[in-house]
Amino acid sequence: MSQSENDLHQRMSIPELNQLLNNAGVAYRQNEISNEILLELKQRFQISGIEGFRDLPHIKSHPRKTPAWMGDKILSLSIEHPGWGCVRLSNELKTQGLAISSPTIQKLLIQNGMGNKNERLWKLEEKSLAGEIQPSQEQILKIEKFNPCFRERNHPSNCPGQLLAQDTIMVGSLSGIGKVYLQSAIDTYNSFAFGFIHPSRLPDCAVALLHNEVLPFYNDHHLRIETINTHRGRQYCGTGKHHYELYLLLNEIQHQTSIIHNTRNNGFIERFHQIVFTEFFQKVLQTKTYSSLEKLQNDFAEWLHFYNYKRPHYGYRNMGIIPFALHQKYLDTRTH
Repeated sequence: MSQSENDLHQRMSIPELNQLLNNAGVAYRQNEISNEILLELKQRFQISGIEGFRDLPHIKSHPRKTPAWMGDKILSLSIEHPGWGCVRLSNELKTQGLAISSPTIQKLLIQNGMGNKNERLWKLEEKSLAGEIQPSQEQILKIEKFNPCFRERNHPSNCPGQLLAQDTIMVGSLSGIGKVYLQSAIDTYNSFAFGFIHPSRLPDCAVALLHNEVLPFYNDHHLRIETINTHRGRQYCGTGKHHYELYLLLNEIQHQTSIIHNTRNNGFIERFHQIVFTEFFQKVLQTKTYSSLEKLQNDFAEWLHFYNYKRPHYGYRNMGIIPFALHQKYLDTRTH
């Protein structure tokens, strides 16, 4: 062995070897195992031996960064199958020859606002509405189940008041009160909602919501209601003397109806019922006992104000905008 070769293989302690090889290993991994960095490390070793790694910057070792192309593939696969969890995504990628752990996938999804199923469905809906992807029939069905408003995307409202959806749903039977119903109406332009709680399904209850809450709101903003969509039940339809239809006629509001047993009556009213039961009724009825409808109505009115004026509404059509903010945005554009 020549003197120069001997210099390249000088004796070193284990800690010294560990530090120098760690320097080289970190540089190797942090550059995504590129041929260029490997060539540079080989040249350093051939000229100066393992000592050549001493002047490499010592950086704490950490897991190798996920390549950008692999991250894009994970996000794309997650959008394609929003119901898949991280373990299933990891297993699917393994079948394609790509080994990446489920925790790494979860971290990447969280960084891109897709950490849970709901967020992935919102992202899928957003990309579909923006025309970035052409959703499959399977994807469309998943979006419509998650956000029924998406079904109405082909018949959009152009302004507040153009089309409202109205319906009644049974809240439950409360001790000491009896059956309780929620009468509600939703503006399909911005998901702005109206509602009140009552103990019956009479047509006059439907009229009361319009007369006391809905029409005064639009009159105050110098807007008119053009059409209201309901089902064909007796609460909303009947002969010429039917109170609800008569009230619409007197106010020159068109009545649009659908089959009473059709569960796909109007996506906006369905979505509101999902929200009001999940975020209001299920919570208050488990934590409070009501002795009168008035107390329940007061709590509901407080929640409804939060829904209309403070709560961001995700998905079609608001896409994260508060209902009244979208209403106000229209009014501002009309005055300019």
